[in-house]
Amino acid sequence: MEKAAVVVILLGPPGSGKGTQAAKLARETGLTAISTGELLRRESDSGSELGRQVGSLLHAGLLVDDDLMNEVVAKLLAGEDCQKGCILDGYPRTIEQARFLSEFLEGHGLEEPMVFDFVVSPEAVVERLSQRRQCPVCGHIYSAEFDVYGKDMVCEVDETPLVRRSDDNPETIRERLRIYEGKTLDLVAFYKTRRYFALDAMQAPDAVGAELISLLKVPMVLVKGTAGAERCSLNRSIL
Repeated sequence: MEKAAVVVILLGPPGSGKGTQAAKLARETGLTAISTGELLRRESDSGSELGRQVGSLLHAGLLVDDDLMNEVVAKLLAGEDCQKGCILDGYPRTIEQARFLSEFLEGHGLEEPMVFDFVVSPEAVVERLSQRRQCPVCGHIYSAEFDVYGKDMVCEVDETPLVRRSDDNPETIRERLRIYEGKTLDLVAFYKTRRYFALDAMQAPDAVGAELISLLKVPMVLVKGTAGAERCSLNRSIL
């Protein structure tokens, strides 16, 4: 990676809109956007020794531990796809992963990651995930609240009728939120003293995207979001 490369981290619970904004941000900036699940699947399919280790855990339904996850991310950051930088959705998930990432970037002469925390109420998450639908063929997920095709209940790619995911029920969603909260409190505290921005993810997707892009364009900004006032000094704009 060149010194000008930038790493953008999107934090937030399931249903906060990180995936949607990661795709939009990738189109706007040219940065590579990748989710943890996609990253692990890509490595598993690569045929490398690292990929075989990851694949064996995934096939067994086991979690990938911090050390192995960090190794996968380090390989990603050193690859051609991330020469300009990347957008990480779902990593880091633990304080150990966050520390590794900071040390890795510092060791390669790179700046601290820019962290955007998607703040949304638990009630809104339950409502959003209860409403969303997925294409059983291509796997694309649609929000019944915001997406036109979600309301029409057919996939825009292959016109397959959309279905509701089995884990998108209120009880399961609340448990996922409980687990997320327990794992990320320390993570948010770790980043709040760094290049951290709290975003109001209760807005419509276009409004969230516009705010995200505007924050990336300014050299210095004072952010006062739902998580409180945060002063974030940026060395440069990436746009």
